[in-house]
Amino acid sequence: MSVVMAGCEVPSTVKEVDLSCASVASEREAMVDCAQSIVDQMSIEQKVAQMIQGEIRGLTADDVRKYGLGSVLNGGGAFPGGDKYASPQDWVDLADAYYSASIDASEGSAAIPIVWGTDAVHGHNNVMGATLFPHNIGLGATRDPELVARIIGATAREVKATGIDWIFAPTVAVAKDARWGRTYESFSSDPDIAASFVAPIVEAMQAEGVASTAKHFIGDGGTLRGDDRGDTSMPLEELVAIHGQGYVEAIDKDVMSVMSSFNSWYGEKIHGSKAILTDLLREDMGFSGMVVSDWNGVGEVLGCTNDNCAQAINAGVDMVMAPGNWKPLYYNMLDQVANGEISVARINEAVERILVMKMRAGLFNRGLPSEFAGDFSDQIGHADHRAIAREAVRKSQVLLKNQGGVLPALPTGKFIIAGPGADNIGQQSGGWTVSWQGTGNTNQDFPGGTSIAAGLTAQIEAAGGSVTSDTDADADIAIIVFGETPYAEMQGDVYTVAWYDKRGERSLIKSLKARGIPVVAVFLTGRPMWVNDILNESDAFVVSWLPGSEGQGVADVLLADAEGDLQFDFVGKLPMPWPALDVNARNRDLPVDQFIFPIGYGLSVSDEVAWSELSEQLIG
Repeated sequence: MSVVMAGCEVPSTVKEVDLSCASVASEREAMVDCAQSIVDQMSIEQKVAQMIQGEIRGLTADDVRKYGLGSVLNGGGAFPGGDKYASPQDWVDLADAYYSASIDASEGSAAIPIVWGTDAVHGHNNVMGATLFPHNIGLGATRDPELVARIIGATAREVKATGIDWIFAPTVAVAKDARWGRTYESFSSDPDIAASFVAPIVEAMQAEGVASTAKHFIGDGGTLRGDDRGDTSMPLEELVAIHGQGYVEAIDKDVMSVMSSFNSWYGEKIHGSKAILTDLLREDMGFSGMVVSDWNGVGEVLGCTNDNCAQAINAGVDMVMAPGNWKPLYYNMLDQVANGEISVARINEAVERILVMKMRAGLFNRGLPSEFAGDFSDQIGHADHRAIAREAVRKSQVLLKNQGGVLPALPTGKFIIAGPGADNIGQQSGGWTVSWQGTGNTNQDFPGGTSIAAGLTAQIEAAGGSVTSDTDADADIAIIVFGETPYAEMQGDVYTVAWYDKRGERSLIKSLKARGIPVVAVFLTGRPMWVNDILNESDAFVVSWLPGSEGQGVADVLLADAEGDLQFDFVGKLPMPWPALDVNARNRDLPVDQFIFPIGYGLSVSDEVAWSELSEQLIG
């Protein structure tokens, strides 16, 4: 039956499925046996439907009832009813609608509970009022896996408050070229440092009853030129040694799912590579969970489209993320099973893995999402979570320069606090913040959040000091907050790691210095960047990364208390080396290979390091 002939009708074959074993199976062997028993009872239509993940902007509860899809996700910038300001209850209501439809067998589905996945990558970042934690690059600077485990536990509880069961995290990428637009999703360019965070994350998330996903398998951080979805070419042994260690840790902690990567390996897209998704991931590395594709990732396989890719299924993709093309994908997969392009055995294998994940996540015992979400209704933006985020912010700040001991600053003085990032929670939070790219937000879109300027001002005024944003005013010290504006995958790729003084920061700092005002530069960034000119001009330079919603954590390390005593020292260490050049001098296709500061560099306020002027010559 072709897609055209099939139209919008589900085939008439209806099979009632006994799911009783799924609610009592507690050990893995029993779950596997139960999954096989369920699959044996299912029609091919019911099985194929379980392998498809739609998206909330293109999937209704009626669709779920009719077709029996196995999963739904909300992409970045997708909200219930298309309302950016949807309340947690709106999210729960939609989860209830999907769940109720999924267990309704009246139109021929297998009545298997649907699983909802979300990109909660630095907190529950799609939901208004959620706690936003530092992005992974900042967490890597903390070198504190126990803190990150607490962050993940808090995130999972906020996710549960909206009735969602599955998080697409952790990202375990090892970013080797900072020009990559997802560099901030990487904990470190050092494989060992990056891997050190993975096991605690998987354990913490799954201990909360939320399914975890290690992503993106494999080599996403190693592409030529840092191109998102580009090519990673290196021998298999090297690929695993550099980009695979986080997966070893995740698999050791029984991670429930792995997401395949957009990149290629020696020109072959990972989504269509049996050598990677089956031979390496399963046979060599021992992964037994479920593989989900990335957003329309199957469509990038040679010869495939977003709704037609038997090669991806045969390569090892168990569930296809098909945000806009799920219905033709469903019919095409049925055709491919009928004509032998995809074997029934392969379909059975995939569905068994999906069912085991759903059993492990407790979906067959949980009931309506609202029933468990109610226990977490106070968790969105909870004060305890914001306290954890504030701790993470202060531990992630990296001090690169502190001439004359300007930090910590005495809060009783007169301060200029300025710069485009000073009072901008959206900028300090980066991409994957409410919207996909993190754009289009104002401070009013972060209820309960605190900008860096607000955090500084509160402490300074409480100590008797004063604050102005007037850069022409007289002051004892100036704090200038600047840096990258938000971006995410694809749009965040750059040709050079140079910060090009896009908003006049250098001239502002020079004018303040000319008036004898010491300057602290606070740099908001999702990657190490060439800022030699501002490093030279400023008295102190702090890499703030993308700290999220709790800007007070920056004030905790920049300021002393009212008596002049240290509040918190800087403990952050560079998770990636800091570039001395804007591009590689020998080959623009390769990452920068000359550095000012190595991985692990980061000063304490008590460190006295003489400053040597840096070259301000750009290669271009």
